[in-house]
Amino acid sequence: MKKILLTAFEPFGGETMNPSQEVVRRICGMTLDGLQIETCELPVERFRAIELALERIRLSKPDVVIMLGEAGGRSCITPERMAVNMDDFRIPDNAGYQPKRDPIVVGGPMEYFSTLPVDGIVEHLTQAHIHAALSNDAGHFLCNRLFYCVMHTIATEALPMRAGFIHLPYLPEQAINKKPETPSMSLETMVHALTLIIDHIISGSPVRLDAVVPKVAPAVLGKSG
Repeated sequence: MKKILLTAFEPFGGETMNPSQEVVRRICGMTLDGLQIETCELPVERFRAIELALERIRLSKPDVVIMLGEAGGRSCITPERMAVNMDDFRIPDNAGYQPKRDPIVVGGPMEYFSTLPVDGIVEHLTQAHIHAALSNDAGHFLCNRLFYCVMHTIATEALPMRAGFIHLPYLPEQAINKKPETPSMSLETMVHALTLIIDHIISGSPVRLDAVVPKVAPAVLGKSG
């Protein structure tokens, strides 16, 4: 039985909800044939989020890790192509950290690429009439940091799993208090999208990890700022 680990973040930046958290909570109660779904909700804290995520990954040993986060202002579901080695928080995290242009991993690669079939995910969702687009910018906040740290750990510890990050738009309940043109997507649509994403990842052809993840020596997570 294949095991999928879904991660999500708590609300941040003055929001009272986070679409990733709401989607994961809804998925948690569902049954997907032939799959074991595990979830992990993370704090929006620079260090604690990474500690909890990596602890869960090492303990659970999933086949696939799908990291989810909020991208307010985007109009569609956006699988991220890559994570970059930089913390440059535009706002403080929920613990008050706000690093500026700090490396995530001192001496680490400039970027890591997703090992999820990101192009296929976009095509699969589009065929289901769900707005989706590939993104080359995971930001420089907790989403990018988590994405980078997970991929770095998979590479340096030679973990036999695929992983990647997917950003979700605001929920309508969030957008209603913002500018009239602020885009959003219903929870039901995002939940349906995630089930389609999981199905596509599991049923699609495997991705060779050594083809997309640099082989690097272990480095130290940056803790400045």
